[in-house]
Amino acid sequence: MPFRPLAAALSLVILGACASAPIPMLPVQNPDYAAVQDGDILIPAVHPRFLNEHSVRQEVDYEGGEAPGTIVVDTHARKLYHVHEGGRATRYAIGTGPEGRALRGQTTVGAKREWPGWTPTQNMIRQMPELYAEFAGGLEGGLENPLGARALYLYRNGKDTMYRIHGTIDNASVGRATSAGCIRLFNQDIIHLYNNVERGARVKVRSLEESRRLEGEWFDDEDGDIQPPLLVSEVTG
Repeated sequence: MPFRPLAAALSLVILGACASAPIPMLPVQNPDYAAVQDGDILIPAVHPRFLNEHSVRQEVDYEGGEAPGTIVVDTHARKLYHVHEGGRATRYAIGTGPEGRALRGQTTVGAKREWPGWTPTQNMIRQMPELYAEFAGGLEGGLENPLGARALYLYRNGKDTMYRIHGTIDNASVGRATSAGCIRLFNQDIIHLYNNVERGARVKVRSLEESRRLEGEWFDDEDGDIQPPLLVSEVTG
């Protein structure tokens, strides 16, 4: 009997502790990157762990000087701008690789495709046959296709450069130097860009000098994610 009040008191303490314990919160989904029904294909949401202030689509002030309607690709800072009137632009995060950095100068959007097919280049097949040889005959558009939901085909002097601005099935690669060579965006972002870009639009690729002058010197952290210049002192210091 003497132990009942003590037991009751302990039970209240335990219940109180349980009631006050923090409830794990699920990551909040950015509505711009929610799942999208695109015809008969459901594009999955982008997980919040891939979204931050540098990777989400934003309308920003723009001082690059290009004419409205121009697409500006910065492979060094891994950003893409669609320039608007009044010194504004929509900024997107991109992923690219060593071959993408070989893209130079100016091109135009020579063609646009929804759910484009994909065929690896002979160079890709030759260098990594274990990955690309089975797709030598091409791969139809869809959720398994590395070009994603949309693609802008870049032309120069009326000829296909074989470079593309496109979506991706690998959201973790956006903001990283992991692409085989083209410029990739989240599927939700390439759809947004595609809907606002006309065929024939000018595409400019910044040089390293232009990128450093306008963006500063971005760098990759130990996980391979792109980081802004202001963090350099923290990392090196």
